Amino acid sequence: MSNQFLIHHNSTIKEALVQLDKSLGKSLFIVDDTNKVLASLSDGDIRRALIKGHSITEPAIDIAHKTFKFIQQNTTKKEELEQFKANKITLMPILNSKMELVKIVDISKIKAMLPLDAVIMAGGKGVRLLPLTEQTPKPLLKVRDKPIIEYNTDRLASYGIRNITITVNYLGEQIVDYFKDNNKHQIDFNYIKEDRPLGTIGSLKLIENFNNDYILLMNSDLLTNADFEDIFNNFLIKEGDALVATIPYKVNIPYGVVETKAGYVTNIKEKPSYTYYSNAGIYIFKKECLDFVPENEFFNATDLIDVLLKKGKKIINYPILTYWLDIGKHEDFEKAQEDIKHIKL
Repeated sequence: MSNQFLIHHNSTIKEALVQLDKSLGKSLFIVDDTNKVLASLSDGDIRRALIKGHSITEPAIDIAHKTFKFIQQNTTKKEELEQFKANKITLMPILNSKMELVKIVDISKIKAMLPLDAVIMAGGKGVRLLPLTEQTPKPLLKVRDKPIIEYNTDRLASYGIRNITITVNYLGEQIVDYFKDNNKHQIDFNYIKEDRPLGTIGSLKLIENFNNDYILLMNSDLLTNADFEDIFNNFLIKEGDALVATIPYKVNIPYGVVETKAGYVTNIKEKPSYTYYSNAGIYIFKKECLDFVPENEFFNATDLIDVLLKKGKKIINYPILTYWLDIGKHEDFEKAQEDIKHIKL
């Protein structure tokens, strides 16, 4: 977490001015020795104080706002964000229950603050994309000017998701190194190294702690502009234990279809259409669902869904009706290069 928007409670007005100049921002937050936020201070507050005759050697906290706006960790609703934006508030501190600073976010750049931890599966070898993946892991292959995986981390960050774990294996050190130098959203990245393949969800048992009660799991090689807020709200409204995002696939039969049973005609449908749903590689799970994932065993997300269904859990289907592409083959990669010219991710 950057300290550019923070000053100590013993700081003077002059020191606050210097910090504002360094940060190129319009607001600062005053913290004590325990990182508890005590007040906020804007450049306007300082100007008004100086006009009233205050000295730049006075404590900054004397002219600061003790009743300031903040976001309670994991509790913010969309309506609150919209209200902050309407009031032209940009920088917002996220505080825990003890009023201690968790992080500062620029809410003008995000759509929501979803209480989700994200896990991105990036351990595959990308065999179908050889020779492109001989020296580069598939998630770092670039679509136009940006790696595939970064489109996903950027989109997650735009919904306020800042706790992201990436599971890595093949050439995984390249992914770790990339985000060391390219973390513009101040995401809290964690990495799980699989010593051997554990499937699409087996490695989640290696994650010691989650910050939220809900886990979003997704493939690293997707391009999509799916609305994660709508997906999550759908999950909550339907009171699901897990959610599977899907891609509707419509099949039009150009002939009349005769339905039979035991040699007898039961129905005739003229040129019917059938809709099937393919797995989009995006899931949401309640954290307790991970209790059914075995330790140190190969286990896919679809295996967990099967277990949950047998346990009588409620699994939600969320059809993605916007753009979605799984980059698994050369023709997919070529399509992505063309699609990116015409869509906004």
